[in-house]
Amino acid sequence: MRTLGFFILFLIGFSSFAQEVKVVDKETGRPIRNVNVFNESQSYSSFTKDDGIVDVTSVKDNEILIFSHISYALKRVKKSAFQKNNFIVYLTRESEQLDEVVLSVFKGDAKTNRIAEQIAVVTAKDIQQISPQTSADLLAAVPGIKVQKSQFGGGSPVLRGMESNRVLLVVDGVRMNNAIYRKGHLQNSITVSPNLLDRTEIVFGPSSVVYGSDALGGVIHYYTKTPTLSEKTNVSTSFFNRFSTINNEITTNASVEISAQKWASFTSVSYSKFGDLTMGKNRSHGFDNWGKVFEYSQNTDDFYSATATVNNDPNVQRNSGFNQTDLLQKFFIPLSSKTDLKINLQYSTTSDIPRFDRLDEQSGGTLKFAEWYYGPQNRLLISPQININPGKNWLDKGAFTLAYQKIKESRIQRRLNSLDRSYREEEVDIFSINGDFSVPLTENKKRSLTYGFEFSHNDVNSNAYGRILNVSGNEILGFSGEFAVQSRYPDGGSSYMSSAVYTGYRQDLNAKSTLNTGIRFTRTNLKATWIDQTFITLPATDIEANNSALTLTTGYVYRPNKNWQLNGVISSGFRSPNIDDVGRVREKSGNVTVPNIDVRPEFAYNVEIGIQKYFNDRRFRVGFNTYYTLLEHYIIRDYFTLNGASTITYDGEVGNIVANQNRKTAYVFGYTASYQGKLSEKINTSGFITYTKGRTYDTDEPLSSIPPLFGQFDLNYVDNKFQIGTSLRFNAKKDISDFNITEGIDNHDLTPIINPNGATETEIYYGSPSWMTLALNSSYSFNQNWKIQGMINNIFDEHYREFASGISAPGRNFSFSLITTF
Repeated sequence: MRTLGFFILFLIGFSSFAQEVKVVDKETGRPIRNVNVFNESQSYSSFTKDDGIVDVTSVKDNEILIFSHISYALKRVKKSAFQKNNFIVYLTRESEQLDEVVLSVFKGDAKTNRIAEQIAVVTAKDIQQISPQTSADLLAAVPGIKVQKSQFGGGSPVLRGMESNRVLLVVDGVRMNNAIYRKGHLQNSITVSPNLLDRTEIVFGPSSVVYGSDALGGVIHYYTKTPTLSEKTNVSTSFFNRFSTINNEITTNASVEISAQKWASFTSVSYSKFGDLTMGKNRSHGFDNWGKVFEYSQNTDDFYSATATVNNDPNVQRNSGFNQTDLLQKFFIPLSSKTDLKINLQYSTTSDIPRFDRLDEQSGGTLKFAEWYYGPQNRLLISPQININPGKNWLDKGAFTLAYQKIKESRIQRRLNSLDRSYREEEVDIFSINGDFSVPLTENKKRSLTYGFEFSHNDVNSNAYGRILNVSGNEILGFSGEFAVQSRYPDGGSSYMSSAVYTGYRQDLNAKSTLNTGIRFTRTNLKATWIDQTFITLPATDIEANNSALTLTTGYVYRPNKNWQLNGVISSGFRSPNIDDVGRVREKSGNVTVPNIDVRPEFAYNVEIGIQKYFNDRRFRVGFNTYYTLLEHYIIRDYFTLNGASTITYDGEVGNIVANQNRKTAYVFGYTASYQGKLSEKINTSGFITYTKGRTYDTDEPLSSIPPLFGQFDLNYVDNKFQIGTSLRFNAKKDISDFNITEGIDNHDLTPIINPNGATETEIYYGSPSWMTLALNSSYSFNQNWKIQGMINNIFDEHYREFASGISAPGRNFSFSLITTF
C-alpha cells in the first residue's frame, strides 16, 4: 500500500513538471498537427498531435525551439518565453522573407518559391494602407492590373490585355463569374467591399486547370475575413470611418468577432455613400475642355425635365454618385479534431448607379438620354464549406464548398424629351459545388497530388417592359400606359451548366527545382429560348449548345542558389460562350448587338518566363516576367447580317447590326518588371512597369482592352507607431492607331478630339494622353486601440482618364480615416 502511494505521488510530481506546448494557426486559432518541433542542435525532435500539442519537457529553458510546417512560416521561440503566451505558439502563413508567402489561390497551400506563375498578393495590412474607396480601386494598385471605369460605381480589371468575362473573379472559393458576364466592361468587382477583405490573391495568365472556363487573363481571388477560435471566450469589435473630399465620401464599417473554444463568429457591416466626383483641374495634356461636363440631366425617378441643365461647375461630374451596403456573416465550427464547418453569408446592394458615360452622350448637339442608370445591383451568397483533414494516404486534407448565389441587376433608360421609360431586368440563380483535395505522396512532402471536381448551374431570367410617364410640369405623377421593349437576354429563360474534374501534381525534383503539372476536363451545356419575335426574328428560337475542352499546364521553378529563381510556364486555357455571348441584345453608339447562336469556344495557349533576383539576405527582390499568349477562335464583336439585313430598329432608332463572332488567331504579348523590399529596417519600397501589346493575325487589327505602358513606384517609412509613404503612378500615351475601333470597347470616341486647321466638322481622335500623379499617405497609432490615417491623392490635381474609361479620374483628394479596435 505504501509502495502504491509513493508511485501515485511520483506520477503527480512527474505530471506537474511535464511541459506541453500547443501550436495553433494564427488566422483561425485551430490546432495544427504534424508540426515538426526541434532544437538547434537537433538533439530533440518531435511532431504535434492532432490537437496541436507537443511535449517539450526534455528541452532546457535556455534552448531555442524551431517550429516547421510546409504551410507555415518557420518560427523560432526560446522555451523560457512560452509562459508569456500561456504555452501557445502561433504560426502564420506569411513571414518577412519575400518567398515565404503561402498562397491558397491554387486550392492547395503552396509557397511562392514553388510556383512558376506570376502572382500578386494584397494583404489586410496593404488594404488598410491603400485605403481604397472600392475593390476596383484596390485592384488598380496591384502590379500588372489596369482598371477601366464607365462610371464611378464600377471598375473593370484588365489582366494581360484580357477583361470582363476573360478574367475570373472568385470569392472564398466560389466563382463570381456567371452566365451573363459580358464581353466589354464589367462592374461586378465592386460588389465585395474592401473593408471585408482579409487578402486578395491574383494569378496572371490562363488558369483553367484549377478554375475552368473564363480564366484566360488570370484569376482574382477575394478572401473575406474569417473568425478565429480562442481558449477563452472573447468578444472584439472594430470600427472604420473615412471621409474623402473629392466626392464627399462617407464610409463606415463595424465588425464584431466572437471567439470561443468550440465556435467562432464574425459579423461585419460596411456602408459607403459617394457624391458626384470632381475631376482634376490641371490639364497638362493640353485639351482644355476634354471631359468637362457643361450640361447634365436633372431627371430622376420622380422629377421630369425636357431639357438639359447647365452645370455651374463643369469639373464636377454630375450623375456619378451612389451608395453601397455590404454585409458579411461567418461562422467557424470545429465538428471534430479533423473536420471544420464554415458558414459564409454575404449580401451586397447598391442604390441606383448612374451610367455616367451614357448620360454624358450627345446626339444632335444635346444630351441623348434623360435617364440611364443601373438599378440596385444585388448579390447574395450562401456558402457552407466543410474542411476535412483525415490524414489518409489517398486524402490528406480537402474541402467541399457548396454555394448558392442570387444576382439581380437592371437597366433603366429614357431619352431626353421623351416620356417612354424602358426597363430591362435580369436575375441569375447559381448553384455550385466544389471538391478540392490534396495528398502528399512522400513523407517529406516533396511530391504531392491535388485533385477535385466542380459543378455549376446558372438559371437566367430576363424581363423587359416599357412605361409611359404621366407628367404634370416637372412632376412625374405615375404612368399613363405601357409599351413593348426588347429583352436583353432570351425572354423564355436560359441556362448554363458547367462540370469539370481536374488533377495536379507537384514535385521537388531536387533541392533546386520544382515541377508543377495539371490537367482538367470541362464540359458546358447552354440552353436558351426566345418567345417574343416583335423586334428580332431569329433563325431558331430554341437552342442548345454543348462544348468541352481539355486544358493542361506545366510549370518549372529552378533555384540555382538562394538569391536566384527562374520560372517557366506552358499552359492552355479556354472560354466557353455563355448566355451573354450567344443571346445579348443592346445598343451603343449606333450599333445594336444581336444574338448569334453559332459562337464557339475561344482558346488560349500561353508561354511565360520569370526571373527573380534577391539581395540583402532575401529582403529585396527584383523580378521580370514576360509572356506570349496565342488566342485561337477568339471572339470579337463585329458587323453582322440578320435575315439578310445589316441594320435594325432598336428603341425607336435605326442602328447597325453587330454580333459576337469567332475569328481565327490573335496574340497578346507583354511583360512586367518589378521590385520589392527593404532599403533599411524602417524604409521599404516597391514598384513595377507593365507593357502589353495585342493584335490579330488574321485581320492585323489591334485587340481591344490592351492598356498603354503603365506603372507605379512606392516608398514608405515606418517607425514604431508612425508611418508615411508616397506613391507615383503613371501611364504612357496610347496612339489612336493602337485602338480597336470595330468593337468600340476601347471607347476611342471618348478620347480628345483634334480639329485640324480649325475645322470643326472633322473629328480626329487623339487617343489616350499620358499622365502622372503623386500621392502621399500617413498613419499614426496612438495605441493598439486607436489609429488615424490621412491621404492626399493626385496632389497636383491632374486631369486624366484611365484608358477606355468613360469618366475622368478623381482630382486632388484629401482622405481621413479613424480606425478603432476593442
